Amino acid sequence: MSDRLRPTRDNAAHSRLRLTAVVGLLLVTAVWGATFLVVKDATVGMPVFDFLTWRFALAAVVMAVIRPSVVRRIDRGTLARGAGAGFLLGMSYILQTLGLQHTSAAVSGFLTGLFVVITPLLAWALFRQHLSLTAWTAALTAAAGLALITLNGVSFGSGETLTLLCAVFFALHLLALGRWSPGRDAYALTVVQLTTASLMCLIGAAPHGVRPPQSASTWSAVLVTAVLASAFAYMVQTWAQKHVTATQAAVVLTMEPVFAGLFAVLVGGERLTVSTLVGGVLVVTAMFLIEVPGSESAASEGSEGSEGSDEPSAGSDAEQPRGGSRSGSQSRPAL
Repeated sequence: MSDRLRPTRDNAAHSRLRLTAVVGLLLVTAVWGATFLVVKDATVGMPVFDFLTWRFALAAVVMAVIRPSVVRRIDRGTLARGAGAGFLLGMSYILQTLGLQHTSAAVSGFLTGLFVVITPLLAWALFRQHLSLTAWTAALTAAAGLALITLNGVSFGSGETLTLLCAVFFALHLLALGRWSPGRDAYALTVVQLTTASLMCLIGAAPHGVRPPQSASTWSAVLVTAVLASAFAYMVQTWAQKHVTATQAAVVLTMEPVFAGLFAVLVGGERLTVSTLVGGVLVVTAMFLIEVPGSESAASEGSEGSEGSDEPSAGSDAEQPRGGSRSGSQSRPAL
């Protein structure tokens, strides 16, 4: 009798972990959406590469200070995977920053958000991961919602090309985390990612020298984004991608512009347009499609995502993957 009940209990535990992961990713997108105005104001008086260098470096330092033992948990496998994922994360921000110099914020937001479509394409191309019709429907629905929220017309030039490359790296980062985070210490992996990204941004800032924030408000923005939008957010994302596929994570993360628009209306005094409202509904619908219990996406991707996950390196004392975790042969970008 107990043998018959065990699969049911395992499935229930799996579902609870997946739901917790989705809620965690939603919380991350809410944090990113809420800090959008903070970052926008801070970078007006501070070079973007300087801002990002301080943001990621302080995030890594804060995490190390809170839990000094994390240094001992960074084994060779964690270091290699964290550096790889951090490189992809750093490239995403650098390309987005360079692209923003030659295109509008709205177009940048839409093109960056195309990672929701690029992620399943790369999952198929790199790992031959089968994707259900529901997953494709959710990805395309989310992309349509992003277009309504952010896009008023676009011409393609160097800025748009760089931003589209940024979306590719964000998709690769999703695939990497999904493939590498199972069986790894999420805290240690996040510290390595943030340290790598900060070093990359430091290289971008080096030609002009890295200057510290010049005002109390800018210091506040750096600290808020370092602690909440970087350390907390990427630790939650790294953990969450043990339990959802890259495609599911990509769809949930498209909620960021929805939250950004909501906070812009509530705090920034912007008007809520019909296109923004309809776009938000489409993004929420897409998220529902990939998460609704019993849906084709949740069922088929959940079973397939568990195949081909990376095993922890020999001798690693990181937590072993549990029955509910999934690599999605994927994960947030990396290979």
